[in-house]
Amino acid sequence: MDYVAILHKDSESDYGVSFPDFPGCVTAGRTLDEAKDMATEALAFHIDGLREDGADIPAPSALDDIAKEPDYTNGFAFIVSIKEQDKTVRVNITLQASELEAIDAAAATMGMKRSTYMVNAALTGHN
Repeated sequence: MDYVAILHKDSESDYGVSFPDFPGCVTAGRTLDEAKDMATEALAFHIDGLREDGADIPAPSALDDIAKEPDYTNGFAFIVSIKEQDKTVRVNITLQASELEAIDAAAATMGMKRSTYMVNAALTGHN
């Protein structure tokens, strides 16, 4: 999802970032690049906390709507993209016992759980 972030800069301060859709979620950086990176990290952390608390995640506001708000007229708007959380699904598969042993051995050598190893192998094309 793409959320609007507002960059603020006072003459004697770092670059501050706030999020109109998430009051109270703020961060800062000494440079523009640092502020951008911190914004992504802060928003992801904030959204994870809301999810853990079972709170609703607001839909992103339209940039045009935020631009009309007087509180944000002195700031610079930019977009922060956050990957949407995917739902975990349990599946059953049938394997030969020797195949399962080979998968478990390969997963162990890579320090992974069986399911993590299988997903990683399928998505990256590695076996």
